[in-house]
Amino acid sequence: MSTPESTAGRPADDRVVCLADFAGAARAVLPADVWDFVSGGSGAETTLAANRAALDRVAVLPRVLRGAGVPRLDTMLAGRPAALPAAVAPMAYQRLVHPDGERALATAARGAGVPYVASTLGSCPVEEVAATGADVWFQLYWLRDRALVVDLLARAEEAGCSALMVTVDVPVLGRRLRDLRNAFRLPAGVVAANLPGGRDDLAHQGTPGVSAVAADSGAAFAPALTWSDLAWLRSETRLPLLVKGVLDPRDAALAVSVGADAVVVSNHGGRQFDGAPATVTMLPEVLAAVDGRAEVLLDSGVRSGTDVLRALALGATGVLVGRPMLWALAVDGRAGAERALSMLAEELRDALALAGCADPTEARDLRVLTGGDR
Repeated sequence: MSTPESTAGRPADDRVVCLADFAGAARAVLPADVWDFVSGGSGAETTLAANRAALDRVAVLPRVLRGAGVPRLDTMLAGRPAALPAAVAPMAYQRLVHPDGERALATAARGAGVPYVASTLGSCPVEEVAATGADVWFQLYWLRDRALVVDLLARAEEAGCSALMVTVDVPVLGRRLRDLRNAFRLPAGVVAANLPGGRDDLAHQGTPGVSAVAADSGAAFAPALTWSDLAWLRSETRLPLLVKGVLDPRDAALAVSVGADAVVVSNHGGRQFDGAPATVTMLPEVLAAVDGRAEVLLDSGVRSGTDVLRALALGATGVLVGRPMLWALAVDGRAGAERALSMLAEELRDALALAGCADPTEARDLRVLTGGDR
């Protein structure tokens, strides 16, 4: 398997006019197994499909004659200003899709004024990502080696990360059939740069019928976390704490009770438990359980500014945008990512204006129809 060559200087494709269009353009330039790794889900990919279908069923009732004018897009996320109610989701091994990897995507996020979430399994060290000047949140996978968790936390704080996002829905990696069929493994030039040398050796070993990345994660990730572990983490850092991977409202309430500043409603983009509900389906119940005590963000399936408006209208503080940013990175590196974030802002501005809203806060007063209501 090889990684894509640099796309620096490649002319922009005029047919790419929305975030979703980057998918086809990325598929044309990525090796087939890398495309599957980035874009696939677990199992029969039922939950992957459900995320998109559920968002499409959400209708927002626009208001008229409200004098909204050109909407503002800025808001607050994790206690800090953001130019959009969106952050770039944590995604592993971004140098799989472009040689500049996380540095390019973080730089694009800086230019757009949105937070960038750096993954534990990033292929560039968190220090280099933070050096781009982006507002970086660090995403933590809980490792079996508690000392390494403590070290990662200290490094994130020392690097200047402004928030900590702990992912709680990966006791084991979901069974991703595309990766099993491809016997997917990382190429030699792509490593888990935040981990000590050799800690990702299994991820590079190809075995027929085996996902090397899943084997490596199984050896590295702690499979039996509890709420006491989350409480310990809360006591170890003063950074705002976001808990990602929550679907059940009871878990959302528990997360807040141990000190979470935000809950991210996520099913890992359909890559973990196949058969879980779409995140937008659970968003209203999670919001009710949190009851204003913490921010609530929506992850999984977001593909447009209209999707951002849908999440806001349901009551979310903002969203995480994942795959479209990787697709854009694959197509044209930093320039592609900048273009994607600019499109997202333009789409959200149009959606707010057409819905009669002057800013993201007003979107929360809109009426929403779902499923049988339409």
